[in-house]
Amino acid sequence: MINLYRQQQFQLYNSARNYFIASPNTLIELESFLTNHIVSLVKSNLAEIKNDYNEASYLYPFWENYPPGDRGRQPIMDQYPWLEVGEHTIGAKLPRLLVNSFDVRDTGIPTGADQRFVISSKNILEATQGFTNSAWLFIDIKSVGPRDDQDHTVMSHNQVSGDGTWENSQAGVRNSILQAIGARASHDFHASIPPIYVLSDGTIAPVVIIALKPVYQMLQANHSNIRNNGQPLERIDVACIPNGLLLTQNPNYLNTYRGILFPGKDDKSKDPRKLRVRVSFSLLKKIHPWRVESILVADP
Repeated sequence: MINLYRQQQFQLYNSARNYFIASPNTLIELESFLTNHIVSLVKSNLAEIKNDYNEASYLYPFWENYPPGDRGRQPIMDQYPWLEVGEHTIGAKLPRLLVNSFDVRDTGIPTGADQRFVISSKNILEATQGFTNSAWLFIDIKSVGPRDDQDHTVMSHNQVSGDGTWENSQAGVRNSILQAIGARASHDFHASIPPIYVLSDGTIAPVVIIALKPVYQMLQANHSNIRNNGQPLERIDVACIPNGLLLTQNPNYLNTYRGILFPGKDDKSKDPRKLRVRVSFSLLKKIHPWRVESILVADP
């Protein structure tokens, strides 16, 4: 029975993969629709996001004796790590907001984005020209301060999808090794997310990956005058990283726009299979202007 189910899953997957390779505009339309929807959600809930995000500075007396540990490499130690502020005040809001427009399932997988869920709606069915009404939406929160605010975002191996070949039903899906290409160096990148999932009920869910980059200001560390201090939210960048089939197959963006993926900030001691990459916002915008949008939060 398990072998029969796996064979059916294998057939559905390859049928879907062939469809999206032959009809890349369906994936592009899906990504455009969901990116614009996320941008709209952020804009329409901006006051709530801003207030909740900035509350972390007001709450300073409650955590000043237990400051968060820095996750970065060679930190200068003149700012507080603010990653979880963005993860909770922006990322955790999105499932609640998405249920107004989609059926949302918190389907489990062992690894992946900060927020990941299967969403379904008639609009997705229209975007994919009737092929499927579902997508697996990955949303990663990438908080940075002004010193790290550059025209890219850093993505892990389990936050980017690959070409997802499945040649033998018993062997499972594999991604080809990608290349992160920089001006002076390059390295292999082992994307570990497939471009499509097939659920146990037969649902076909192409992967859509969106990075939300909250950018905070670094004001003086004296919190006695909170209006002029703390780490308030300045803007939110919304970026859609193309599905692995678009990157590698058709239109093959990695070949046309060399340097979309370029070397990350990991040292050579890290497991090569887990090296991160930077994703160029300027090249994403060359592919489609809607792939990156900056939403200003702070008062002018």
